[in-house]
Amino acid sequence: MDTLAIQQKISCLDLKGQHQQIKQEVFEAFERVYENTAFSGGPFVEEFEKDFSTFCQTKYAVGVNNGTSALHLAMLALGIGAGDEVIVPANTFIATAWGVSYTGAIPVFVDCTPDTWQIDAAKIEDKVTSRTKAVVGVHLYGQPFNIETLQAICKKYGLYLLEDGAQAQGARYKGTPVGGFGEMACFSFYPGKNLGACGEAGGITTNNEKYYSHLHSLRNHGSTVRYFHDEVGYNMRMGGLEGASLSVKLKYLPEWNERRRHIAKRYQDEIDNIYIQMQTQPDWAESVYHLFVITTEHRNDLISYLNENNIFPGLHYPVPCHLQKAYEHLGYSEGDCPYAEYLATHCLSLPMYAELTDVEVSHVIGVLNAYKNA
Repeated sequence: MDTLAIQQKISCLDLKGQHQQIKQEVFEAFERVYENTAFSGGPFVEEFEKDFSTFCQTKYAVGVNNGTSALHLAMLALGIGAGDEVIVPANTFIATAWGVSYTGAIPVFVDCTPDTWQIDAAKIEDKVTSRTKAVVGVHLYGQPFNIETLQAICKKYGLYLLEDGAQAQGARYKGTPVGGFGEMACFSFYPGKNLGACGEAGGITTNNEKYYSHLHSLRNHGSTVRYFHDEVGYNMRMGGLEGASLSVKLKYLPEWNERRRHIAKRYQDEIDNIYIQMQTQPDWAESVYHLFVITTEHRNDLISYLNENNIFPGLHYPVPCHLQKAYEHLGYSEGDCPYAEYLATHCLSLPMYAELTDVEVSHVIGVLNAYKNA
C-alpha cells in the first residue's frame, strides 16, 4: 500500500478540495450579490432557479431556504393536512417524514427492499387507506427509485407522487433526470450534497404551473403582492448568496457526478471481500452516488479496522424513521420494517466525493480487501 495514503486521513466527506477549486469564482459571484444588495431572493436566486429547472428538464424550479422546507411546502401545495396519511420509506433521512408531520398529516412507514434498499413497492398497497393522499419516493444515496412502479400504484389509488431528490441532483431514471416524474420533486442543497450551497438552501421542481405559483406564495408569507397575505405562509426564501454559489457549482456538477460514478465503479469492481455487501444497481438507474453505502455483519470491528488505517467512514442512518423517539406515538416496534432495521445496524458509508484521488481510492479498496474478521 502507498505509505502516503496510509498516513493521510481519508474522511467519508471532505468539502475543502471542492471549495478551493472554485473559491475565486464563488467570491466573485458574492461580490455581484453585494453590489446589488440582493441578499434575500432576487435576481441571483431567479438565475439559479432557471438554470436548475433546465438541468432537471422541468418547467419550473422554486428556491427555498433548505430541503426540509421544500418537503414541507410541497405537502402544503398538494393540500395535505391534518388527518391525512402519506406513505414514506422507513429507510431515509428523517426530513422526508418531517415534511408530512409539519402539515399535521401522518407518515405511514414502509420497509425497503433487501437489495436496492429503496421503498418496497410490493408493500405499499397494504398501507393504503381512505386517508392516504400521497406517496413519497426517495432517490436514496443518489440512486433513483423504481419510478414507473410507484407511478402505477399512485394512478391506481388516485394518490400524489412526490420525489425526494435531496441526494440525487443529476441522477437519471431510464435516461431522464429525476425531478419531473412526480407532482413535484424536493431537493436539498445542504453544503454536503452533490450540489451544495455555501450555506443552507433547498429547491422544488415541478411541471405544474399551479403548484409553482402556490409555492411562490407559501415561501413568502403567503403573499404575491407585498403586504397582502392570502393565506398563512412562511418565511422560507432562498438567500442571494446561496443562489449565487449554487449557480457557480451547477456548472461543475456533471463533472463532479461523473467522478463519483468512476469512484463507485472502482468500489463495485475491485472490492472483493465476503464480509461486505453493496447496494444493487438496477439497469434503469443512473446514480450520482451521493453516498456509497455497504453493509457488514461486523460493523464496529470494521470501523475500528478502517480507523486504524486512517479511513473514517460514516453512518447513514443508525436509527430507521419508524423507530425514532419522535414517532413512538405512532406505535411502531422492532420487526415492523425488518430490512430497514437491518440496514440501520449494519450499514457503513465509504469515503465518497469527487476530489478523492486515485491513490486514496486504491487505499480504501486495498484496506477493505485485506479485512478479515477474527
